[in-house]
Amino acid sequence: MRATFDIVALGEAMVEFNHAGPRGSRTYLQGFGGDTSNAVIAAARQGARCAYVTRLGDDEFGRMCRCLLRREHVDTSGVVLDASAPTGLYFVHHGPDGHVFTYRRSGSAASRMQPGDLPVALLERATWLHVSGISQAISTSATRTVREAIRIARQAGTRVSYDPNLRLTLWPLERAREVIVATLPLCDLFLPSLDDVRQLAGIDHPTGIVDWCHQMGAPHVVLKLGSQGCLVSDGEELTAVAPFRVDAVDATGAGDCFDGTYLARLVAGDDPVSAARWAAVAAALATTGHGAVAPLPGVQAVWNALKAQS
Repeated sequence: MRATFDIVALGEAMVEFNHAGPRGSRTYLQGFGGDTSNAVIAAARQGARCAYVTRLGDDEFGRMCRCLLRREHVDTSGVVLDASAPTGLYFVHHGPDGHVFTYRRSGSAASRMQPGDLPVALLERATWLHVSGISQAISTSATRTVREAIRIARQAGTRVSYDPNLRLTLWPLERAREVIVATLPLCDLFLPSLDDVRQLAGIDHPTGIVDWCHQMGAPHVVLKLGSQGCLVSDGEELTAVAPFRVDAVDATGAGDCFDGTYLARLVAGDDPVSAARWAAVAAALATTGHGAVAPLPGVQAVWNALKAQS
């Protein structure tokens, strides 16, 4: 029996204010973000059947986020509006060392997620559940909620993908390492970025990092290397996927775009390496505009880019 949804993601959807003018200006572009929210929208733009699970404030920002998901054809039956807590916000500034995030999410509606609130039927009717370290880091109740969502998914035969997306502004490194290492054996697919695992494992070399991920229990690993492409490993064979070169403007949602696109391509029937090649192109294209969501490409844009490269 075919699952109702290809991908169900869980986490926090947020409103974004992205600094788009010259340094020192007060010009911001209003957009949307949240790592798993970005990923599920990226997957939907690639043709996957998607749903999202979160809590939003019953406020203008929360309604904007819910409307965005619906416009992107993401099922929102797992989205709860909470009148007693706000929707999270964040600001993005760009500097010589990349983008810098400033969050206004303390006490947000999403941070009040509880295991008992989970829409069990959604998780049981999905091919993949996608979660992240940010989903876990926003509160202790969210940590428990992610773990329970994984338990429900695994019991139902839903596969689990996991991006650690380390944010040390949300939790200390030791706590992050404890939770992430405990989650690794529970996932079917681990989607870390190089800088994240460098800090978690204390290892610099990419192949050593991949080995560490497998030693910690991750069966399949795709290590995202930013402008250097990615490494795909099933524990026996390691394949390097070359980057797709673009003139990058803003890398805010590139890793999330990779995650969602990769899952969408797996669901579509691609093998892991082919899926990674497609996802690498999509992630590169996502850096050519401002904001986490607006530049996420659709299927045709990726196809055109691949065709132009060949």
